[in-house]
Amino acid sequence: MAYYFIFPEKDATIYSHPDRNTLNTGNDEILELVKEKGSINQKYYPSRILIQFSNTDIETAVNLTDGVYFSNLQLFSTEHKNLSSEQSIEVFPISKSWDEGTGKYSDLPSLSNGCSWVYRDNSITNTEWITSSFAVNSTGSINPKYGLSQGGGEWYIGSGFKGDQIFSNVDSLDLDINVTSIISKYYENITSIDPLYPTSIPNYGFIIKNSDAIEEFTSGSNGNLQYFSSDTHTIYPPRLAFKWDDSTHSQQPSAKLNGALNVSLYNNKAEYNKNDVAKIKLHVRDKYPNRTFATSSNYLDVGYFTTSSYYSIRDAHTEEIVIPFDNNCTKLSADSEGMYFNLYMNGLQPERYYRILFKHINNDGTQIYDDNYHFKVVR
Repeated sequence: MAYYFIFPEKDATIYSHPDRNTLNTGNDEILELVKEKGSINQKYYPSRILIQFSNTDIETAVNLTDGVYFSNLQLFSTEHKNLSSEQSIEVFPISKSWDEGTGKYSDLPSLSNGCSWVYRDNSITNTEWITSSFAVNSTGSINPKYGLSQGGGEWYIGSGFKGDQIFSNVDSLDLDINVTSIISKYYENITSIDPLYPTSIPNYGFIIKNSDAIEEFTSGSNGNLQYFSSDTHTIYPPRLAFKWDDSTHSQQPSAKLNGALNVSLYNNKAEYNKNDVAKIKLHVRDKYPNRTFATSSNYLDVGYFTTSSYYSIRDAHTEEIVIPFDNNCTKLSADSEGMYFNLYMNGLQPERYYRILFKHINNDGTQIYDDNYHFKVVR
């Protein structure tokens, strides 16, 4: 099974607050969904997030799969404030191009050299987001009857053009939104000689927003959701995760169905380059093998997990789960030499150590193997 990650080529937060509706934040380290109270009234004004991944990276990722894959947009939470009990986040494909810019929220004077709530490029070129008379199967802006600033992006709507996530303030606040149908439309547009709507749309990235009900409630705030941007200096930039089944296991008749097992990494490197695709091999044997008369050690015999066996990757320092145990997408493979899985290092942050865990399910139940199986990714 395989996971493959790509990272944004640009992102920004756009604010509808009248004091900031031409503010560009393309170089900010934080992306946020927040409703800010007006300076001269009691209304609360929402923000939205724009984020885009390159066509080249999307094409490369999809081509690695066999055409059957899942793709999730993932953002990692930082500081959140005053959250309501339930959050409802929506993702749509943007229907117009936009410029990232180099501004920050804290800039004084503020910069407007990129996208904002009003403009999709900058306040010099003055290309504004459309606020009415949208193209067929697209929409944008915000309902004018609530007296909020008009603008805020344009996006496609309809079946297969939306991802969403609903969670409470006691859940993990990371975003992990299935956008497979949208990515398939981007890929079709990238690779097709004659791309046609609705199976194909150009890639202008994603807009991330609160639901209409939350945005249009102007009498209060749902709190402040903050996420690391692509400009972060942490190990948590946004990413697009591709997941698919690349496992093969023809050794089930030889699998260990019961009994204590010893599991070790076999002939693997301690360090991998960030561009490597590693075949991580493991050696499985009985912990207490039966005594036999033989010319070679039975400790060298090749053993196998069952087909219900999986791997997981964690950051060795923070314990952050980078790749979770996934019944569909982290199955272990088996060949004549033993158990293994393929790992794409490009999605892991360089100059960090990672730890591998294994999960095995057999007649004895579920066993987790976590015996300091470490490796490092280098530049």
